[in-house]
Amino acid sequence: MMFKREVKSLADIIAQCLRHDGLETPLQERRLVEAWDKVAGRGIVKYTGEKFIRNQTLFVKILNPALRADLSMMRERLVNNLNVEVGARIITDIKFF
Repeated sequence: MMFKREVKSLADIIAQCLRHDGLETPLQERRLVEAWDKVAGRGIVKYTGEKFIRNQTLFVKILNPALRADLSMMRERLVNNLNVEVGARIITDIKFF
């Protein structure tokens, strides 16, 4: 008698385990926060303070008031670029403080 086995890639198995243990979203949130430097660029990163996600909103401390106003106008594009960088819809908004 032959057994038919379902073959899965290691990446699929790891993703399934993370999802099962409730760790997939926190991992993706961490990746998104870390992606800020790449997406925002060096010029903005040097004026960036703390960053965290709460209720699908990325909060970013911007140390320069003029830059904070400019970034507020680019929020939608930044949200899209960050989600694309991570490969999932993790955030729906960005708040600058």
